[in-house]
Amino acid sequence: MLEQIFNDFARDETGRRRFLKNLTTGACLSLASLGMSGCSSSLKQAPRLNRATSVEPGESRVSFVTGKDRREMVYESLRPFRDHIQDSIQNKQVVIKINCVVDSNPLIATHPDAVRGLLDFLGPIYDRKIIIGESTASDKGTFTTFEQYGYVPLESEYNVRLVELNSEPTTYHWILDPNMFTQQIRIINTFLDPNNYIFSITRLKTHNVGVVTLTLKNVVMGSPLKIPSQKINDKSKMHANSKENLSPKMLNVNMFLMAQRVKPDFGILDGVEGVEGDGPTRGEPVDHHVVLAGPDYLSVDRIGTELMGVPWEKVGYLNFCAEAGLGQADLSKITIIGPDYRDHIRTYKLHRNIEWQFEWMDNLAIPRKHET
Repeated sequence: MLEQIFNDFARDETGRRRFLKNLTTGACLSLASLGMSGCSSSLKQAPRLNRATSVEPGESRVSFVTGKDRREMVYESLRPFRDHIQDSIQNKQVVIKINCVVDSNPLIATHPDAVRGLLDFLGPIYDRKIIIGESTASDKGTFTTFEQYGYVPLESEYNVRLVELNSEPTTYHWILDPNMFTQQIRIINTFLDPNNYIFSITRLKTHNVGVVTLTLKNVVMGSPLKIPSQKINDKSKMHANSKENLSPKMLNVNMFLMAQRVKPDFGILDGVEGVEGDGPTRGEPVDHHVVLAGPDYLSVDRIGTELMGVPWEKVGYLNFCAEAGLGQADLSKITIIGPDYRDHIRTYKLHRNIEWQFEWMDNLAIPRKHET
């Protein structure tokens, strides 16, 4: 059944809507909750740590700033949303999710001055301690990246605490494995707790499977647990790769599934210096001098793809989210606060394997081993 649903998506718009309806409302997976209910009455439902919901998206606003001073640009990008942010965070724990995929390459990580710009903005309107968190994929651990990329001084400059999110409690949720069966992964509760307000702040960056890393991917792929010392790596399960199935569609689908429970409350894209080519870890710098921000992560990511010259329709996980109503991706319904972003488009060089990445749009073929 699932293989037919995937193939429907590739063929036409009706198929895409059938695909999304099945994945969000039924088909034994009970992926509308991404917890443990639905497939069998014997499965124990996951705790109700629920943040993301499917909504009918309306008009959206994205702040767009150009310049050279990263810290000031991030601050200015937030000003149009001051009242919205102040009202939203007053009773919540603010969490800033930075992006440090690996250690030893500052280009691919969130710049600490971008975080300073956000903290400068939050200081006058939020008096509680702010969490700066990451759950790096690096085997050396998150605190190594904190040290290498210059985040440690922030604890003495601001009322913040650096947190290794891989040490936080988790909840089991379901995704798909390489054969399209359900499998459990552990999701860090920080991303699920409705009492947290999550800022996702990352660079404009290319990727080796999902085409681009933007605000949603920073949070979704940060949420699965990885503890090398215990041989736990649930991040890798999101890719759902095996010798029989190397389709890029699987990561796109699993990110879409997780986006129904894990999402940013506010997205910030730092494109002062973007990353092109073989991202997310071996990319090359792009002097772009732009910053985007807004409370609808999908709108922010949509404009981010436009600025990078990336064809929107070829980014699978973001299209899935748009079709499911998880945010606004219709350019005619996104108001830009600032200059015309179309005057600042740079065509980023994509990963060398980009043609393979675009195969998420094709029918999903999984070779089967037949018993004799």
